[in-house]
Amino acid sequence: MALNEIQVLLVDDEKEFLETLVKRLVKRKLDASGVGSGEEALQALKQKPADVVILDVKMPGMNGIETLREIRRNHPLVEVIMLTGHANMEVAIEGMEIGAFDYLTKPVDMDELLYKVQDAHQKKTLQEQKIGLIQAATQAGR
Repeated sequence: MALNEIQVLLVDDEKEFLETLVKRLVKRKLDASGVGSGEEALQALKQKPADVVILDVKMPGMNGIETLREIRRNHPLVEVIMLTGHANMEVAIEGMEIGAFDYLTKPVDMDELLYKVQDAHQKKTLQEQKIGLIQAATQAGR
């Protein structure tokens, strides 16, 4: 799987961190874009689908957990990696229970983030293939 085929949406209210991370992912050949809030993330996903969302937990307005719930509700196949500047295990556990793929703390290790994005994309691809097989079997059975 070529990295440039993976569409990544970063969501973080820290503008400098967001811009730097988007640049670093694009430099590594990912199709990455960024927005500054949960509300913007939901709008962005309506306009351009993403495979993986990297989502900050602590943001003003709609926080990461609320945003994760909405992503799960409206885009169930999108994988979400939660990010936090504080090693808050309660939020990590809550995020995983809601359906986050994984969890990373800031500052983010780029290699670790890339591995997680690739793993999350692989999981999404497998889910899409399973759905395709189920749909094909259902149609063949008609």
